[in-house]
Amino acid sequence: MEKNEYLKKVVEQINIKSFDARPVIDAYAKMAFQARNLASAADIYHRMLEDKDCRVILTLAGSIFSAGLKNIVADMIENNMVDAIVSTGAIIVDQDFFEALGFRHYIGTPFVNDAELRERAIDRIYDTYIDEDELRICDMTIAKIADSLPPRPFSSREFIYEMGKYLAREGIKCEKSVVYAAYQKGLPIFVPAFSDCSAGFGLIHHQWHKQVQYLSIDSARDFLELTKVKLACEETGILMIGGGVPKNFTQDVVVATDVLGIEKPMHKYAVQLTVADERDGGLSGSTLKEASSWGKVDTKFEQMVFGEATVTMPLLISDAYHRGAWKKRTPARFNDLF
Repeated sequence: MEKNEYLKKVVEQINIKSFDARPVIDAYAKMAFQARNLASAADIYHRMLEDKDCRVILTLAGSIFSAGLKNIVADMIENNMVDAIVSTGAIIVDQDFFEALGFRHYIGTPFVNDAELRERAIDRIYDTYIDEDELRICDMTIAKIADSLPPRPFSSREFIYEMGKYLAREGIKCEKSVVYAAYQKGLPIFVPAFSDCSAGFGLIHHQWHKQVQYLSIDSARDFLELTKVKLACEETGILMIGGGVPKNFTQDVVVATDVLGIEKPMHKYAVQLTVADERDGGLSGSTLKEASSWGKVDTKFEQMVFGEATVTMPLLISDAYHRGAWKKRTPARFNDLF
């Protein structure tokens, strides 16, 4: 097969406005196992949105935008259903920014000759494909943005803001972009491991060619800035899709405020959608009750949901969207803090 034969069927982004999940969630509440857990999570997320003192932090991990969940997060931003985002780099750069530049992810299969894909410069993400040649353009666009900025340390939030500014100037070439929507709303996006994605390739290209006077990413500044977001809130709720670094980074800000000698409450609400569990001792499967022992999460309104995000997240967010608590919320515009 030629390259264009592999890359012909585009992954479509799901639209949570096009269906009303409330009847499903209401039915799940009367069932058991993960159905009831998802209904409990939906109730807690609804409480976050109804609580006038609460600001919502969304954490993202996994190849979820390439799988069709990107527009959900853009809709959440546009409708004041989230106030800050902490993510892995691949989601924000290789998946969202990549599509904003006009490129796409394609439906594929795991039952394929990967050596054949490599020969055609096609990268596989489980059952989806991405064009490596287009990904290199994304890398070099990051380098171009870095080249245009002052040679000093930036937080990832600050650099992603510049990515949004670039899209505002050049125009987005897809229906929705999370980076662009966040730029418009003044909503901060933090990527604690920013170089672990296409951004990393762009930044090493930038630093290699600049030699001495170059831009760098300051992860400690990320931590400080997210801590300042926590300090600006009366209460916080966290909605975690997957686990990993974004999960721990967001939970840790409560401890950070204590280290600074400023008393702030634990995250009042917490929901996690994950397929990881406790058996291997990994962070992604550590329970929210465990996080309470660290002083990070209150246990009154917390729920773990053990289910894959492309199944659970659309139901959760569609339910919240159609219940409409977001209509009374205003943008936090936390970018204005910095």
